[in-house]
Amino acid sequence: MSDKFLRLPKVIEITGRTKSTLYLDVKLGRFPQPVKIGPRASGWLESEIKNWMATRAAARIPA
Repeated sequence: MSDKFLRLPKVIEITGRTKSTLYLDVKLGRFPQPVKIGPRASGWLESEIKNWMATRAAARIPA
């Protein structure tokens, strides 16, 4: 498995969402939970972010 941990700035860059929106969506269960990777560090699994994006894209209404 070649999954990577993505830190917050990269997740924001990839998703185009703001920090506050990301954490609100995590709290509401609409975005993957971050994983604790150190005493003061968290990250998201790249595969979970990609799956979230794919699910969002598949759910959109066709034009």
